[in-house]
Amino acid sequence: MCPRFLLLTALGLGACSVLAADELQIDKVRNAALTMQRKSWEQGVLAVAFMEEGRDVLVVQMAKSSLIFKSKEGVPAALGGAPVDPLMLGEALAWSAQKTGDPDLQTALLAMREFALKSAPRATDGTVFHTGQTIWSDSYHTTPPFLAFIGEYDEALKQIDGHRKRLVNPESKLIAHIWDEKAGRFSDPKNWGGGNGWAAAALTRIIRALPAERKADQEKLAAQLRELIDACLHHQMVSGLFHDIVDDPATFEETNLAQMLAYSIYESVRGGWLPKEYLKAADRMRAAARAKVDADGFVQGVSGSPDFKHAGVSAEGQAFFLMMEAAAAKLNR
Repeated sequence: MCPRFLLLTALGLGACSVLAADELQIDKVRNAALTMQRKSWEQGVLAVAFMEEGRDVLVVQMAKSSLIFKSKEGVPAALGGAPVDPLMLGEALAWSAQKTGDPDLQTALLAMREFALKSAPRATDGTVFHTGQTIWSDSYHTTPPFLAFIGEYDEALKQIDGHRKRLVNPESKLIAHIWDEKAGRFSDPKNWGGGNGWAAAALTRIIRALPAERKADQEKLAAQLRELIDACLHHQMVSGLFHDIVDDPATFEETNLAQMLAYSIYESVRGGWLPKEYLKAADRMRAAARAKVDADGFVQGVSGSPDFKHAGVSAEGQAFFLMMEAAAAKLNR
């Protein structure tokens, strides 16, 4: 008999069959993610998802397979996307290099660190550009979490400050998509859901990476994260999901922002920098996202590859489902 049978039956949760069904769905999503063609940022965020799940073997495999494609600076996972997109692999690469001691991984890690700290193109205040002379909401999730993970806390915080002052709307508190530094204005002022989700997930992991003696910095970022989550929740639909452009009801109902925010809420409640009252909203988002998984394990309705202009599927949609589920499991949701 399943060891949790009596408890689950008493709670009316369907006992072992529910647990088995949950695991089957998660396995399907993971397997579907592994079958997808992946570019630089997609390889990185999926590797991070496996870290969140504690799947050490897969993390190392993802890092090692990324060594096939390197930029001229020696940064791995450089297959498509913007120059900084490979940095989404940074946490998984650093962890794998330390875990295995593999010299090739260590060399790649040094190249990535050098790129993030020195050679990546940046604005006069040091904020790293995403591509050209533009700064994107996606960029929250590239350089800053990697730098925080390897202990470059001051630089990680500097990058967050640079992105925040350009991208956060002072009225709505949502994050605009693309800032053009040369023109001094937005090239895309829309509050894209995926970009707001990238930012929330990045802030969550940076707070988690900061040591206890940097409590003031943790509290500062936690306030920013809560402000962002509140701004998004203001636009949450009855379904538990959000519009692709968060504050534009004319855009399609999108799945991934809900997963990204649910992950951020679960991890933040577990870490103690967000109150438990947010769990109800996260549970609604999680239930809505679970209902979007098809029979083959693909999370439908996310901002879809390759142009992210229509509802579809994407590697990051798969990755954040896994991250959401891993975070929920750590809280015994």
